[in-house]
Amino acid sequence: MFIAMNRFKVVKGEEKAFEQIWASRRTRLEEMEGFISFHLLRGPEREDHTLYASHTMWETKASFLAWTTSQQFRDSHKDAGKNKPLYVGHPEFEGFDAVLEQTNAGHDAVAEATP
Repeated sequence: MFIAMNRFKVVKGEEKAFEQIWASRRTRLEEMEGFISFHLLRGPEREDHTLYASHTMWETKASFLAWTTSQQFRDSHKDAGKNKPLYVGHPEFEGFDAVLEQTNAGHDAVAEATP
C-alpha cells in the first residue's frame, strides 16, 4: 500500500472556504485503478494558520504515480492555482510505503466526517 499526503497551511479565517473547495471539486479518483480512499484532515490551529492534510491510499506506488500523470489528475487540479491566497506557503507532499498494517475487522469505516 502507498499513502500520499499533502499538507496545507490554511490562512486563519479561510478554513470554511478551503473545505468547500475540496467538498465541491470532482477528483475523478474513483476512476483510477489502485485507488483505495481519500480523506481531508483538519489538524492543529497555529497563530497564523490551520494545518490540513489530504490523504489518499493506493494499492501500490505505481498506481499513485499513474494518477499523477493522468488526465483525471490534470482535470482535478486545473484550478488549484486560483486558491493560493488561502495558503501560507506551498502545499508539502509526503509519500509513504506501508511497511506494517493492522486493521480491526469488527469496525466499519466511517462514511462521513463528524463535526
